[in-house]
Amino acid sequence: MPSLDPGARRAILDACDSLRDESLDWLFRLVRCPSTLGNEAGALNEMARLYRHLGLDPFPIPTDPEAMAGHPGLSPPLIPYTGRDNVAAIHRPRAASGRSLLLQGHVDVVPEGAADMWDTPPYAPAIRNGRVYGRGAGDMKAGIVSYAMAFAALKRAGLQPAAEVQMAAVIEEECTGNGALAAMLALPKPDAVIIPEPGPGMDALYTAEVGVVWAWVTVSGRPAHVRDMQAGVNAIEAAQIIAGAFKEYESERNRAEHIAPEFHGVNHPVNVNLGTIEGGEWNSSVATRCRIGLRVGVMLGYTAAETKRDIERLVAQASQHERLRGAQVKLEFKGFMADPCNFPRDTEISALARRSYAEATGGSLRDYPATGLTDGRHYVLYQGTPCAVFGPDAQDIHGIDENVGVESVHGITRSIALAMAEWCGVERA
Repeated sequence: MPSLDPGARRAILDACDSLRDESLDWLFRLVRCPSTLGNEAGALNEMARLYRHLGLDPFPIPTDPEAMAGHPGLSPPLIPYTGRDNVAAIHRPRAASGRSLLLQGHVDVVPEGAADMWDTPPYAPAIRNGRVYGRGAGDMKAGIVSYAMAFAALKRAGLQPAAEVQMAAVIEEECTGNGALAAMLALPKPDAVIIPEPGPGMDALYTAEVGVVWAWVTVSGRPAHVRDMQAGVNAIEAAQIIAGAFKEYESERNRAEHIAPEFHGVNHPVNVNLGTIEGGEWNSSVATRCRIGLRVGVMLGYTAAETKRDIERLVAQASQHERLRGAQVKLEFKGFMADPCNFPRDTEISALARRSYAEATGGSLRDYPATGLTDGRHYVLYQGTPCAVFGPDAQDIHGIDENVGVESVHGITRSIALAMAEWCGVERA
């Protein structure tokens, strides 16, 4: 593709700068939506409003597990999908001469945890010391706003992409990735994808990511009065024994010979997390039932299917523990069944992301082999589409007082605008 005219570059960057206040307004609107699992409708409505503001016609993309059955990227659903359709929009040029691009982000957020521990309420966005605080501010509503404002900047500069640009706001990046899978299957295959996921305390370009498997173990014990507790089987204690069996597995999977070269130098890249525990009925009763939720990481070179078999083996072995005699153990897989993914550094879209960021900010994107995962895996693993995952400096995502840097958000907006203009080419709006 021919290089972008210097005058057009200056006009686009000036337009991005003129949209700073509007960017924060849209970010605040999105953060005010408590879009946890099952509650994404408000944020999806805001995205439809944002797409209309850009002059596009939004349309829904349902997430239908039955229609996607058998696809290797499908994860076992957690809840029904009725009323939670992904939202997309497509810009079509007058005369397509460039390469098409998909801009995607997820609107779902993880629960806020203990709201009383936040300095300001998690869904009341606030700016302190040049950073926007709020659940989802960094992960990843700032990135969504950046790609939308990047498109708006081209229009304000009197230009528009000279190729199809798809935009998608999806659900369940935080637990299945099924929203992105539905969008990928519904939309025409683009020439490249940009997903502005946040960097960990820095502006970063993802170079690889681990996979993740979610497992749920329910232990049914034998209830008894606490005065005769030896006659019972405490389901909570039994569940803790099963969870403990994964610690040795975690250490084994982090041995040097199991770590892919992309993760060399990363401390402890494969993590096993006991994320939830529910159980018991009464302080003076031996607990009848306990359910634990586990998140198990998957290193490059290994698969989610292999990890699933490991989990089945570990749970079966732990169930033979003498303190589980008489207990019933049920293992389920719901949520992530996600393979790891490598994002090659030599793709044109990755090189363009680095070059555009350098021009837009004067800095450089840091390489980031992620010990979490993104929706980018679908496009690389199952569609063969090059994907650049890069985004703003976010801190404490999934934690207390999640925040994102204001200047970093604007830098990513400028970077995406330049990358879009060069990748797609431009024509007069």
